[in-house]
Amino acid sequence: MKFDIFTEVQKKDCESKGGFGQLLKETVEQAKASEDAGFEGWWQVEHHCSADFSYSSCPELILSAIAHATNTLRLGHAGILVPLEINHWLRSAERSAMLDHISNGRMNIGLARSSGMEWKTFGVKGADETALGDLVEVTKMLPKAWTEESFSWKSDRWSLDDKNVQPKPVQTPHPPIWHTGSSASSFERAGEMGVGMLCTTLFTPVEALAAMVDIYKKAIAECSAPAGQFINNQVGVFTFVHVAESEKAAIESGALQAAIWYVATVPRLYGISRELFFQTVRGNLDPRSKTSWDVAEDQAPVEEDLDDPSPAVALIKRELAGQELSNEEIYEAVKDIDSVIIGDAATCRKKVEKFRDCGFDRLLCMHQYGGLSHENILSSTRRFGAEIIPSFSSGQAGKVRAAG
Repeated sequence: MKFDIFTEVQKKDCESKGGFGQLLKETVEQAKASEDAGFEGWWQVEHHCSADFSYSSCPELILSAIAHATNTLRLGHAGILVPLEINHWLRSAERSAMLDHISNGRMNIGLARSSGMEWKTFGVKGADETALGDLVEVTKMLPKAWTEESFSWKSDRWSLDDKNVQPKPVQTPHPPIWHTGSSASSFERAGEMGVGMLCTTLFTPVEALAAMVDIYKKAIAECSAPAGQFINNQVGVFTFVHVAESEKAAIESGALQAAIWYVATVPRLYGISRELFFQTVRGNLDPRSKTSWDVAEDQAPVEEDLDDPSPAVALIKRELAGQELSNEEIYEAVKDIDSVIIGDAATCRKKVEKFRDCGFDRLLCMHQYGGLSHENILSSTRRFGAEIIPSFSSGQAGKVRAAG
């Protein structure tokens, strides 16, 4: 297993804590610390109009700054929002290739179908179906634009004749391509197209994700015609990580409060159906379900029903209702959730092992979330590098292999 960093470029109550300028400075410093600690990659989202949840509305610019501040850290866009109304595909090809030059060949290119909030913001027509079609098309288009001297494309959404897209990437034949997603169909699609897959946990038990990994591995094993010029056979997952010097220090760090705030903010900010979201957190949503999170018909006031058989979901409901939660009661509710890697080094190491044993090739550690202090984020990053990564250094990473 290999280890990367995942970030939203996030800080709760950012304006009262130095503003975006301070957050940007801290983010670049955290990237440098990640490289020093032995992490291989840095993955960054693209979101719009979603402060304080994410200030990564221009990820290419921030990734450019991080590229100049680091030497070996691979950089990942996770992912470019693919609807044509949000990011023109030709511009995506150009910008990602330019980043590959700025980073001297260190780019991973993730592609995201995006969500209902961003579809509405940018006026995406046909929403779900359109975004899915764009995801498939741009996955096939990028490798051609990156490698062909005379590039042409024709579809119902966009066409271009005989152009030499510049620059071409540094990496040959081109940077690895990834999809982001949360459903069985997205895992299967990524495997069928021969691209890597990135997902999240949001308190979901690791075992509930194992079926998704199996779907991906089966599909990619049968891939004979990848979208790009090679098969990127890797599946990664991001989750909350905070490694403290002791269990007591982990409880007192604020990481638990930060994680609850993060998870509660997802349905609140993105208009996701709460009940579908809660089923996912409980781990009892059918892994083969085609149901999209982008349905928001059940947004009744959460004050009406704060009880839940899942202690974690009950806490999320209370956070949504504006109730005060103590670090101690959050810890009791989430300490046994194997996807929440918060605790001392020994506890965190055991939880990391579960991700490895479920077949994940990469763990994307999210250290920066909620209102966690910059000092705590740096401390956790360095401790993970010193006390966790060496234990997995001989593990098998995902393979990037030439097609054919």
